[in-house]
Amino acid sequence: MSDRSPLRALSEINQIIRENRVADYLSQNRALGMRPVEFGQGTSRWDWREHPAQVLNPFGSIAGGYIGIFADEMLSTAIGSVLEEGEYAVTAEIKLSYLRILMPGAITGTARVVRRTRNLAFLEASVATASGEIAATASSTWAISRS
Repeated sequence: MSDRSPLRALSEINQIIRENRVADYLSQNRALGMRPVEFGQGTSRWDWREHPAQVLNPFGSIAGGYIGIFADEMLSTAIGSVLEEGEYAVTAEIKLSYLRILMPGAITGTARVVRRTRNLAFLEASVATASGEIAATASSTWAISRS
């Protein structure tokens, strides 16, 4: 395995998450306006204030798929904070519940690891409006493997 293998790159990303280096966390979803705020042990907080036209549906609200991407960013960084060197995790399942329409504006999100075993992790996330109303929730199971 070369030093720049995908697993090596993932290990470096998880190190950034464990060290709460949000400025160094690179994600293609930053182009959509999604920004990490804080990474903690088994947690992550994100902010989404700018919404390009491509994330809006014909009614002017944020399309559900993009809310799913936002939730996935939070979940993946929360799990990354509890993985050890040589471990990686992939989503085994995810459930999203949309509780209210999200219009463009300040949106926040949090995720946390509820339980982690040797081979599985269970996580939950929520997406809230600027006024703190929960607009979407997610729960997911992640399969943990070792290189």
